[in-house]
Amino acid sequence: MHEQLKLDNQLCFRLYSLSRLITQAYRPLLEPLGLTYPQYLVMMVLWEQDNQTVTDIGHRLILDTNTLTPLLQRMEREGLLVRSRGIVDGRQTIVSLTKKGKRLEEQAASVPECMSHNWDGQLLDKEQIGNMAKNIDTLIKGLLKCS
Repeated sequence: MHEQLKLDNQLCFRLYSLSRLITQAYRPLLEPLGLTYPQYLVMMVLWEQDNQTVTDIGHRLILDTNTLTPLLQRMEREGLLVRSRGIVDGRQTIVSLTKKGKRLEEQAASVPECMSHNWDGQLLDKEQIGNMAKNIDTLIKGLLKCS
């Protein structure tokens, strides 16, 4: 067998596994809010700044419009946000939080703290988490340049 084809030599497999496990860890915290992890990410982007274009949300989440649009449609049906045509450019779709979506921010405020309790001190300390985040950000930026 070629050494480079061994699963244990693949960084991508570790990152894939980590992503699945993190999403799984978020599930019990997000279920009471009625959110999936991808919906939670969209909500965080909109809580930071409401009234964004689909394109801007996609850039922030590194998601294609084809992936993001069905997610936004589902969230609109659930009453969390509304989509409307841009006033300046009618080709743009603007995404805005509803009152229900805005209220959900208060309920979600404890989610990051609950997650950090799962890691901080038990799995990784704050410095390790910070270093890991910087390394992952560097990898993401590099991969974005390649695509």
